[in-house]
Amino acid sequence: MSEIAGKVVAVTGAGGGIGEATALLLAERGARLVLGARRAERLQALAARIERAGGQAVWARTDVTRRADLAGLVRVARERFGRLDVLVSNAGVGLISPLDELRVEDWEEMIDVNLKGVLYGIAAALPVFREQGSGHFVHTASVAGLSISPTMSVYAATKNAVRAVSEGLRQEAGDSLRVTVVSPGFVRTDFADSMLPALRERIVEQMDRMGLPPDAVARAIAFAIEQPESVDVGDIVVRPTAQA
Repeated sequence: MSEIAGKVVAVTGAGGGIGEATALLLAERGARLVLGARRAERLQALAARIERAGGQAVWARTDVTRRADLAGLVRVARERFGRLDVLVSNAGVGLISPLDELRVEDWEEMIDVNLKGVLYGIAAALPVFREQGSGHFVHTASVAGLSISPTMSVYAATKNAVRAVSEGLRQEAGDSLRVTVVSPGFVRTDFADSMLPALRERIVEQMDRMGLPPDAVARAIAFAIEQPESVDVGDIVVRPTAQA
């Protein structure tokens, strides 16, 4: 019997890419899914796909920049399944640009989604995990936070902040909660869609040339979740072998 079977797992950013792949893999392994993303039609289709395959899934439109939406996602998990075992905070944006462009609104959006979205998830789930005496936070960071590159400084800053918050949370968590940071490299997703055209062309070329399929990252997330409760997998880096 898989350690994942029966667990209630909420996933933000489940409308595509890594989030969607993670939801599908965990459902296949017996988890009960609570899906959150901004695009309701994608969530509805994903939940239906999971249920057609014999799994269980519910969804709630979730904008991670709204604290109330994260609280609502956790509430849906408890109302439908009676508990929440894992929160995968995966929603993120990469509005990269040179600092000279002064795209301050983009900087603010990355902070709101990539960092505050994780914090709002912690605020929603931590009291529930404490009450249950168990729980697991999985936070999607990025290799961009490990090796800083031009045009990615603000994006990297948000991902480094997620790592810092996660490590602090791990140290405060005690022996009943687990915290995992997963840092993907290039993955074939729609990550580049919102970038400036010149940068988007370069990133898409790199994704097409060496990007991993999203389910490679999903398997890493599943690996952390499926460990016995006494095992805390703190950091996982998943990148193409061709990525510098």
